[in-house]
Amino acid sequence: MIQKFIELGEGYTDLYELVELGRRMPERIQHVLAFYSEKSGRPAASLALIMKPDIEQKFQPIYICREGIPNPHEVPNQRFQLFKSMADAAGKSVVEYTVKPSSVFPENDLYYNYLIGILRTHKKLSPLS
Repeated sequence: MIQKFIELGEGYTDLYELVELGRRMPERIQHVLAFYSEKSGRPAASLALIMKPDIEQKFQPIYICREGIPNPHEVPNQRFQLFKSMADAAGKSVVEYTVKPSSVFPENDLYYNYLIGILRTHKKLSPLS
């Protein structure tokens, strides 16, 4: 099965699309995630949804807004509350991780491989078959 990050963007507005995906397909959400790091010296959060694999078990998307909002534990914000409300409505809790920022990786693909390793270690993603 292919497990792939699909980046919706880095900006504030991209989060609204992520929340809308969760609202329209709550039954497909497997996990709701928040990755905390620092971006340009400021606390940042990447918010993500791991969706259940497709019917044929060949593809599992992970939608993410990379480092687009402040870390809500340091800078409370409405965007995180909107994301958390969507998770609550879907019956999911937000699983939180502190990770390295994407800027320490020369390519975004390497950053996403790093996150996949963390998610597999914590059994949020199944091993490749």
